[in-house]
Amino acid sequence: MQPSKIAGDSSQNRIFKFSSRHRRTVKLAIIPDGRAEKIADHQESLSSAIGMPRPRTRHFFPRTSVEISRRNVKGSFGLENGRPEMRKCVTKYLVGLASGVALLGIAANAYAASACEGAELVQDGKLLVAYNGDMPGTGLKDGKLIGIDGKIMNKVAEKLGVTVEPQMMEWSAEIESVKSRRVDIMHGMMGWTEQRTKAITMTDPIYYGGLLFTQKKGTGIDDFAKLKGKRVGTLQGFGFVPELKEIGVDLRLYDTSDAAIRDLSAGRVDVLILDPPLIQYTTFKQPDLGFESLPIKEQWDLKRPSLTDKYQVVFGLSLEAPKLAGCINEAIADLWKSCGNLQAASEFGFSDRFWFTPPSQSPRRGVDRAQDWAYPKLGSCN
Repeated sequence: MQPSKIAGDSSQNRIFKFSSRHRRTVKLAIIPDGRAEKIADHQESLSSAIGMPRPRTRHFFPRTSVEISRRNVKGSFGLENGRPEMRKCVTKYLVGLASGVALLGIAANAYAASACEGAELVQDGKLLVAYNGDMPGTGLKDGKLIGIDGKIMNKVAEKLGVTVEPQMMEWSAEIESVKSRRVDIMHGMMGWTEQRTKAITMTDPIYYGGLLFTQKKGTGIDDFAKLKGKRVGTLQGFGFVPELKEIGVDLRLYDTSDAAIRDLSAGRVDVLILDPPLIQYTTFKQPDLGFESLPIKEQWDLKRPSLTDKYQVVFGLSLEAPKLAGCINEAIADLWKSCGNLQAASEFGFSDRFWFTPPSQSPRRGVDRAQDWAYPKLGSCN
């Protein structure tokens, strides 16, 4: 670092300019009380270049190196012929700082590179992700995945040290794209089923789901006993329709969710049982509807499996990518411990612990998980 004297030089107030190898230009002033202070800072600093926050202190170096008395100004800065020479300790400080930062960067890159060493990625350093854009599960904004599943996918990729490359396609094409290795992974509120395990590898759950009773606020219907005799709306073709008929409700079947929602708003039905994520998201986005969606209190019942069962929302990968699947499961486990999945889901109105409470049954044991496998649960969340 070579100094040069600039305007403002006097015996009591000397200003010097230093240009370091890190492209930082700094003005120091030797002011009357003998202290050296930074009075201007130009261009990019080393801190800004590497993404570290700019120090808030006004002093260029730690107080132990800079706050010097008048009698040792020459000893500290070597004032010779009006041109200061920085002490070796200052140089060592800068070299040490740069070296430390470099080591941190190397360590971070090494961690990212080794986070999933040997993973069967379609393209090195990238995670090709299939999505269909159906919110609240997946979407795209400013080139980045959004939605509950999309946000969680971003967090998983960050832990693996890879870049997400979104690939939009129809839902029917996602599984085939995974099987043929055109993409690494698919997502979009996909539920685990035993049949799907024969075609793709499914991750551990990222959250859970189950049926909800959607109603006007204050109605308070949350179990089957309260449902009897009520006007209940749902869609044609849902598998739980026969079970609803057995309960003894006044069943109204609709072709679309919009028509059912309009009837609930108009008071023509008392309760709706629709696609849980869709109705939860609708309630969140349109609070003026005055709806609330309450989880069904009953635990899993063999007589009403479709109504009482909870499902697991998972990601899907190729059967030929076991290493990648293992790394993603480790990242998912970390998100459960840190509540990262809850944080992502809360942005879209899914903050109720219902979405993170596992089913009472474990159908995956002996299918694609060991007999002692347990559902992941949230860690300590604030």
